Amino acid sequence: MKLHGRYKLAYRDRRGVPLYGEATGPERLLERLARSERRVRRILDSLRSEILEGGGGRNLRIRQVFETPREIYRLELELPELAYLRTTFLDRDALEELLEADDVRELVEGSSLG
Repeated sequence: MKLHGRYKLAYRDRRGVPLYGEATGPERLLERLARSERRVRRILDSLRSEILEGGGGRNLRIRQVFETPREIYRLELELPELAYLRTTFLDRDALEELLEADDVRELVEGSSLG
């Protein structure tokens, strides 16, 4: 009988060895940071392509949600013809990285920022 509230974690092997190798300590932390960076990169690339395909401007809203302890922005991308609304929360660094591309920055200038 399985006890209520006890679940196996997906990223661990049943023997307790991480699926991502035998790394322990600092190496394990570096692996997690690298995976996190790749995930952020994929999210930003996906947002960038959807902004460019969706036309940005009137379909895009960016608002600041929190100022302290860290600046957090809410990015809403709406594509009415597809009945699609994507909401993503980004920190200041991720938002600036998204806006580094000139074509994205031009589309975002027409939207509400801040």
